[in-house]
Amino acid sequence: MKQLQCNTILVIVSAILLGTPVTAQVKNAFQYEIQKSVQATKGAVVSAHPLASHAGISVLKKGGNAMDAAIATQLALAVVYPGAGNIGGGGFLVAQMNGGKRIALDYREKAPSKASRDMYLDSTGKPRFELSQSGHLASGVPGTVAGLFAAHAYAKLPFKDLIQPAIELAEKGFVITQHEADGLNSTKTAFLKNNTRPTAFVKEKPWKAGDTLVQSELAGTLKRIRDNGVRGFYEGETAKLIVEEMQRGGGLITREDLRQYKAVAREPMAFPYKDFTIISMPLPSSGGIIIQQMLKMVQKRDLSSLGFQTPASVQLIVEAERRAYADRAEFMGDPDFVKVPVKTIVSDSYIQQRMADYRQDTAGSSAVTKAGVVPHESEQTTHLSVADRWGNVVSVTTTLNGGYGSRTVVGGAGFLMNNEMDDFSVKPGVPNMYGAIGNEANAIAPGKRMLSSMTPTIVLKEGKPFFVVGTPGGTTIPTSVFQALVNVIDFNMGTEKAINSAKFHHQWLPDEIMVEPDFPETVREALRKMGYKITVRGFIGRTEAILLKPDRKGGFTLDAVGDKRGDDHAEGY
Repeated sequence: MKQLQCNTILVIVSAILLGTPVTAQVKNAFQYEIQKSVQATKGAVVSAHPLASHAGISVLKKGGNAMDAAIATQLALAVVYPGAGNIGGGGFLVAQMNGGKRIALDYREKAPSKASRDMYLDSTGKPRFELSQSGHLASGVPGTVAGLFAAHAYAKLPFKDLIQPAIELAEKGFVITQHEADGLNSTKTAFLKNNTRPTAFVKEKPWKAGDTLVQSELAGTLKRIRDNGVRGFYEGETAKLIVEEMQRGGGLITREDLRQYKAVAREPMAFPYKDFTIISMPLPSSGGIIIQQMLKMVQKRDLSSLGFQTPASVQLIVEAERRAYADRAEFMGDPDFVKVPVKTIVSDSYIQQRMADYRQDTAGSSAVTKAGVVPHESEQTTHLSVADRWGNVVSVTTTLNGGYGSRTVVGGAGFLMNNEMDDFSVKPGVPNMYGAIGNEANAIAPGKRMLSSMTPTIVLKEGKPFFVVGTPGGTTIPTSVFQALVNVIDFNMGTEKAINSAKFHHQWLPDEIMVEPDFPETVREALRKMGYKITVRGFIGRTEAILLKPDRKGGFTLDAVGDKRGDDHAEGY
């Protein structure tokens, strides 16, 4: 039977890689398949793993709303998607509820109270990225659990019902896919180096598709959260285990850091684009500002008339990306610590000034195009999108930062800690692990939230939910969301084509256009002739999207799609 399950999963993953559609339904943790798209009328969930999407749908079927499903899905991802799903990291949530209420929850990690501006510099001032990216010192104070309980204020079902699927998946185990086996195997050396206690992620023989992953210690942690609420993580036994782990490995997080952590309700960024309203995450996520800037930069240049992925349309998008990312590097940081001129850098006059030197058919230069002049004033992340029958929609992006975060598991608690401290500017002007340049606005300070690229986004049409979207991918997140938006709005694409078409990315520095392997060669060559440097890289992000199509009865048909680039799964009913 185990061999049969293994073969089944191998066939499924092969089908995904070959582009063959897979349509079977999730059954249980030991025999499941991957479904890339679904049309539904009552509810839909799209996430990075079939078992997590199934957890969300099961909650909707029990009468929960989209927020219930988002919480259950995120908790399940903490078990079945250890590379990025987490309770040892943080994230952002954007939602619109059926009464029109808009929600933006910030549960980004924070620097420990003992953190300092130059903590990752050696005696000569050289950055020590091995400390900011791996091991105990790389971890910020986790925010996910606080965020889940903040979100629960808008849910319908008891929290214990929402966490139960995750507890069962951790306690009884689930079979892993080939992608997960590859990830665990490639990270084994780092796990052995960065852990002070044995972990469930390391075994003597290599992992293979169809193996069962049981996480008993994580199940215990989830039960303490179930029984004691948010205090079951930030106080008591779990807090004790986190602090003891930090002390064994030279980390900085203290009991007081954990006790003082709070999720923050922010004012969502909302702005018009053509006949639509875009709702996205404000600072400390740079994503909402970046997509507002980029959409404004292309809006008056009739992107649709240029055609999808023609040299002209790609060049226009690239130059918008260049300018937005230059501003990200210069101005953006935690608004609780630094004054960011948000109103100015999204204003019409400023956007016009930023695009004044744009020249069609000629490559721009990041040596020339820097941040604008303003008056004084992991890629391993994961995303889930949810819509329910009442018109509630939720978009959540959550992360450990790099793959498997700091590669450090809390001994006795069974969950991975983040390596989000690398998202600060370890040294102004020096790129982080994603090549992002930062400045003083994003310098390390005790209690400060590090700048993020996560961009959970909702689109409204005539005030009603139209599109729910987001993706992992580090600094490629805002450009991936931006391209999904213009693919749907400007190029009138269906959901599947909009998120599965080849992606490209520019982030000011390095001054190059990164493209996926299937990006058209003819367009690459045309861009080279304009003067651009083209770099082919691996897949960019894993976008999860739901398009809501109004029906004649006043409801919606939900067109939910999971990205072709991973084990992503769409489920609906």
